[in-house]
Amino acid sequence: MLKTGTNTDHRAQGQRRPVFTMLAIILLLLTTDAFAGSQAPERGTAAAARTTLAPLVHEYVMTGDRERAGTLLRSIRQEPGATVETVEAILREGPRYAPRPIGSLPSQPVESRGRQYTFGLYVPASYTPEQAYPLVLCLHGAGFTGDAYLERWQPRLGDRYILACPTLWRGDWWTRTAEHLVLATLRTVAAQYRIDRDRVFLTGMSNGGIGAWLIGSHHAPLFAGLAPMAGGLDDVLFPFLDNLRHTPVYMIHGRRDQVMPVDLSRSIARRLTELGYTYTFREHDRTHPMAGGHFFPRQELPDLVAWLDDQRRGPPPHTIVVVRDASHLGTFGWVRIDATDRIAALTENLIEGRDALIADRVYARLEADVVGPNRIALRTERVRRVTLFLNEDLVDLSQPVTVLIDGQEAFSGPVEANVTTLLRQVRLRHDWSRLYPVELRLSVPATDEKRIE
Repeated sequence: MLKTGTNTDHRAQGQRRPVFTMLAIILLLLTTDAFAGSQAPERGTAAAARTTLAPLVHEYVMTGDRERAGTLLRSIRQEPGATVETVEAILREGPRYAPRPIGSLPSQPVESRGRQYTFGLYVPASYTPEQAYPLVLCLHGAGFTGDAYLERWQPRLGDRYILACPTLWRGDWWTRTAEHLVLATLRTVAAQYRIDRDRVFLTGMSNGGIGAWLIGSHHAPLFAGLAPMAGGLDDVLFPFLDNLRHTPVYMIHGRRDQVMPVDLSRSIARRLTELGYTYTFREHDRTHPMAGGHFFPRQELPDLVAWLDDQRRGPPPHTIVVVRDASHLGTFGWVRIDATDRIAALTENLIEGRDALIADRVYARLEADVVGPNRIALRTERVRRVTLFLNEDLVDLSQPVTVLIDGQEAFSGPVEANVTTLLRQVRLRHDWSRLYPVELRLSVPATDEKRIE
């Protein structure tokens, strides 16, 4: 009976197994559905937020209408899903570009400081809105136009680069008008075509070479490299060469140049050597029937193009050096000088006044260095207030940050990533590959020496 009963019991268990199995499967499915249901809304909400925000973010960054930009920023901030993480993800995707004309496009319009200008543009036939292309900005010499200069440069670089050559009558590339025009041209091209922001170059010949030095040194973080040809700088402007610490230079000059003596470039090379900066200097002995030694020989082209091909702008450097006059207190990488002592102020034509402050090279200087984990040291000359723009490439934003200014602790504490700061900086820089969600404004501690001054 016991044996029979045992066998009977096994049979009963065997008959019940399918029922238990079905119940287990149903329970598992219910549990899985419940778990998935608890997660799906979160994923769905994030996706919905990005779908809603992306058009607003892209338009905010790209629009040239300041009033419209303000309206868009308010709309973005009111969106419940507008977190720093979500907006950063949208920005890292880059703007969306529609198909645009390709080939040689002369006399493209550009507005700068309320005035209309033009630039010659070349877009390779292989260009598509999905692929980022490097950009070369070319500054012509006196007596040329951007369209004419474009005709010379396009065969030199072939179809691997987008070229933009603005026109400035008389070729006064050392003026503030020229500086604003070059920056406006860069913004205009980047708003219409997908540009590789880590491969933007500035070059120029003769007067354009002067402009490449000046504009390039004032706005060095924008460029992967500078290529001035047969240009130079007044020695009172040499302190601005300090800004090129992370911007390679390739300069070309003829030894027989009778328009711009070669010693203009030699003196710059000596200064860059003293600073320990990266540069290439090519002197040539060739002459041209019309221009003498003041020209760009085609024999120099292969090495220059190879150099351009090799250059990439790196991530935000942990050490920055910036020298400013009073008319250039703008953002420079992840720092900005906001207020200074009395220093030289360059005029519309830079040094036409050449007052005592300019003659004595009285400029503001700031060195910023990430000296350790979440520890930043600033060294200043004639600086009163500064702003730091921080991101995860520089510090751990989840941990407190300490800032020393001239050896004194100026700040120690947590920092907060902010959507408004993030968006405003992208729009200001027009560079979505450099995202700074933290803005830290600091005053330079007064020392006895500074009080005496």
